[in-house]
Amino acid sequence: MEESLRINRRKFIKAGGIATTMLMVGNPFDVFAKGEIKKLTILHTNDVHSRIEPFPMDGGKMQGLGGVAKRSTLIKKVRLEEENVLLLDAGDIFQGTPYFNLYGGEVEIKLMSQMGYDAATLGNHDFDNGIEGFYKQLPNANFPILISNYDLSNTIMNKSTLPYKIFKKGGLKIGVFGIGIDLAGLVEKKNYGETIYQDPIQKSNEIAERLKHDLKCDLVICLSHLGYSYRENKVSDKVLAKQTKNIDLIIGGHTHTFMAEPEDILNLDGKITTINQVGWAGINLGRIDYYFEKQKGSMTKTFGKYEINNTI
Repeated sequence: MEESLRINRRKFIKAGGIATTMLMVGNPFDVFAKGEIKKLTILHTNDVHSRIEPFPMDGGKMQGLGGVAKRSTLIKKVRLEEENVLLLDAGDIFQGTPYFNLYGGEVEIKLMSQMGYDAATLGNHDFDNGIEGFYKQLPNANFPILISNYDLSNTIMNKSTLPYKIFKKGGLKIGVFGIGIDLAGLVEKKNYGETIYQDPIQKSNEIAERLKHDLKCDLVICLSHLGYSYRENKVSDKVLAKQTKNIDLIIGGHTHTFMAEPEDILNLDGKITTINQVGWAGINLGRIDYYFEKQKGSMTKTFGKYEINNTI
């Protein structure tokens, strides 16, 4: 499905803690009325790091930002306004506040389940309590953990994760898969045990090809914990986008990058792969809306982010 080039104007909206850049398609209202356009809303987080409560009001630059209660309120509001919503996380759910030290991730996973997360991937800090520690929390997860380039077959997590999942929303098929960073050197070997890291580019091409062509997904999303970009020769989201095919959107994590807006990169086929990442600690909730005009085989998007602050 080609991304439509019929984008005529840009509008910036900022109100009530919401900053959204809207890429509008000509006059979409006629085709919406006829049911020719289907809309999908993607909400996403990354590197929340056990930030359950807002940052304290201590004069710091992050004071009052973040917090699960406000994020939950916002997610509920979006779900009331939009029919087809996916809520995704790009890893590093754990580590960073006493909640993790005291409860080992139970609070984080239970709250994500209550907020209705549809899927998440694994970050390096999700192994900080050992692979057994993460496994212990899985009964609290009402959502799948997606990871396609970690071979966990010789660990306690064997058959506890999925390489990908297909979601059906409003007549659309959305394929989502997860990609993790090389744990060697980042995580103590005893914490990830016999987890085998596999080439993220090779595995992404394999999974994305299956989702897009064999399983006929309208949109393919990669939940990546590789990191946005590096000076040294390491695989990042930018490298992944350039060296793969069939991925429409990479929702990134690991580098805590506050992207001002998503970045479009040409992939191996000369088509657009979009990258987005919204910082860390649950300060922002990312949002991308896709509009599918299936009769014409076109797809457009709008994007933005919500700052989780005292105005929500």
